[in-house]
Amino acid sequence: MTDAPPQAPRRRLVRYLPLVAIGALFVALIASGALRRLSPGAIAAHHAALTDFVVRHPILSLASFVLADTLLVVSCSPGPAAMSVAGGFLFGPFVGAAAAMAACTIGCTIVFFACRTAFGDWAAKRAGPTVARIEAGFSRDAFAYLLALRLMPVAPMALVTIAAGLARVRLRDFVLATVIGTIPGVAVFAGLGAGLDGLIRRHARMDASLFERPDIVLPLAGLAVLALAPPLWRMWRARRAA
Repeated sequence: MTDAPPQAPRRRLVRYLPLVAIGALFVALIASGALRRLSPGAIAAHHAALTDFVVRHPILSLASFVLADTLLVVSCSPGPAAMSVAGGFLFGPFVGAAAAMAACTIGCTIVFFACRTAFGDWAAKRAGPTVARIEAGFSRDAFAYLLALRLMPVAPMALVTIAAGLARVRLRDFVLATVIGTIPGVAVFAGLGAGLDGLIRRHARMDASLFERPDIVLPLAGLAVLALAPPLWRMWRARRAA
């Protein structure tokens, strides 16, 4: 008699471990209230204490931010954009954007690998036809299609990552497209956070004069461009198909 039957349940258990871990992480983030504490509003309320901690412990604070942002992405929770704003608020536009991009790439890669397990089957069923449509697009040019979805977020980041994992996109293409595609978004949000930090430091008034400040107007203009990108991309695809 072979030992195959006892090993089969173990294999199934191992396949479900990423699903259990991601689900537990999501529940823990919601139950702990961490998402509220990491919001730009909460960070602004504790501006003095946080900036003092960043100055005294730059490496620890930056590593903690990247870890928290990575866990947020891995749990497929809403809020990476708010974390990018918080990164710019705490570390400045360049370091904040780099930290948010690193966290996004690491978190998406973890979910990408998790899709090779039972997590992928569960996520595909929960997402419905949306993931199936995105997954079909990878059959033509996976890198270009994924890069377009990252640059012009016509679908949530988590759904795109799940579809890429299910479609067996090459790891190199996935990581490169994710890094390049997230740069504009995290740069805009980190710039907005840095502008808000400058306002708080200068005790500036929150009135119409804010729109005369380049550190506020430029990120807002970037947000407008990002908001217009998805409908323009859909119009271009429709014209190309016609």
